Amino acid sequence: MFGRRVLIVALVLLIFLAACSSSSESQQQTTLNVYAASSLAAPFTYAGLAYEKEHPGVKVQFNLGASSDLARFIQEGAPADVFASADNTNMDKVESQDLLDSQSFIFATTYLEIIVEKGNPLNISSLQDLTHPDLIFVTTNPEVPIGRYTAAAFEKASVTVAPDSLESNVKGIMLKVASGEADVGIVYHSEVIASVDQVEGVEIPTEFNIVAEFPIGIIKDSANKKEAQRFIDYLLSPVGQSVLTQYGFQTP
Repeated sequence: MFGRRVLIVALVLLIFLAACSSSSESQQQTTLNVYAASSLAAPFTYAGLAYEKEHPGVKVQFNLGASSDLARFIQEGAPADVFASADNTNMDKVESQDLLDSQSFIFATTYLEIIVEKGNPLNISSLQDLTHPDLIFVTTNPEVPIGRYTAAAFEKASVTVAPDSLESNVKGIMLKVASGEADVGIVYHSEVIASVDQVEGVEIPTEFNIVAEFPIGIIKDSANKKEAQRFIDYLLSPVGQSVLTQYGFQTP
């Protein structure tokens, strides 16, 4: 009887110690909330996993979407630590309301490409080709960076193209073309690289192209500013920069 009591006490003690250990580990875990343009999904996912491996106590949680939506979420008080936008306009919305801990800066750039189905069955070779009335062309509304960049490219080329549908972000454009629901769209060169197995890119001449600038900043109300800065420093390190260039971005 005495032996059983000792065993029960020992088991209770082990459970208690395990719970304390689990609680301690949970308390030491830091979750870094990174709000990033959907066009950064591929390099950021890779970089996030590598960063977590180097920093075992950190979980990098990505909220990916259109920069315009993310800026609005942050303005409404979403718990973000880092904001990486696909344009300066949406970063300015956050910065103008004094929501950044310090001034944002450009950490990557890319340019535009036409995307078509693999094999380019319609032989699309220029922006002028997109004016054909039978083509199904998709883009986003101008609040979303890729939509505004696309409109600027059309203006440079003096062409008018009416979209057949407006997607929520650049990933939506890619998926519509990849699935055959649309014939053509315009995305970032980096998106073509990330989706090379699904779509094919057609170059846009430099005189009609747009340089897309990607700024990044730390949110003023972040409870993890030091970790946020460490993550940004990682993106700016040789390893982080190589990940970005691997996925079609140019770096400062």
